[in-house]
Amino acid sequence: MMTLNIIVLFLAAFVAGLSSFVFPKIRGKMYKLILVFAGAYLFSITIIHILPELYHHAGDPTIIGLYVLGGFFLQQVLEYFSTGAEHGHIHVNSPKHSHSRTSVFPIIIALSLHAFLEGTLLAHPSTIHDDHDAQALLLGIVLHKAPAAFALMTIVLCYLNSKKWALVLLTLFSLASPAGVLAGHYIVNADNVSANFFTILFGVVSGNFLHISTTIVFETNKDHDFNARKLGTAIVGALVAVLAEVWM
Repeated sequence: MMTLNIIVLFLAAFVAGLSSFVFPKIRGKMYKLILVFAGAYLFSITIIHILPELYHHAGDPTIIGLYVLGGFFLQQVLEYFSTGAEHGHIHVNSPKHSHSRTSVFPIIIALSLHAFLEGTLLAHPSTIHDDHDAQALLLGIVLHKAPAAFALMTIVLCYLNSKKWALVLLTLFSLASPAGVLAGHYIVNADNVSANFFTILFGVVSGNFLHISTTIVFETNKDHDFNARKLGTAIVGALVAVLAEVWM
């Protein structure tokens, strides 16, 4: 199962990133609705899967809340460097401004760090996860990771204007989550890290997910208009998360 998770995570990011070479100017209402669906799914799977398991095994629920809160604000710091690519925000080149080539590397580092951390969620220490596969969680990570990879490549191509280097950076980013999976399983099997380590780690990543997903789903519409289509898409995403958690 670990090998399958690694392959799926890598391909989700790599294929989505490659698609930006073919559809560099994709945008519009449909793309935004896809982001909303993915954000609602990620938010829901965090609420119904990750947090309940954390609190179920927690000795002190207040401490868990502090870790989640810390992860929430840590993501705010990471987004200072990543320019919002976690949300699937596409960067379109413009003659009105230019970019330094070196400024793309903080973006890659911030996104790869986040991707590495989310990969560790698929490790299954008995002190955190119940004894079952986390396929619903894997799907949530994939739904989040694919738009992020696509958005990242639009940024990289804008900054570097080089498909060769963009491909290299895409490969590195695509390997970040699989590396997190491997690191998580290694730590679990080595059995030389306390259970509290995973409690902190999973709490922080949960906070990351809550920040990203709520930003995507609850971003204010222009003029604060009510958007029934967006609301409906978010509800569908949440329902799919519930069904995936029950059946997968």
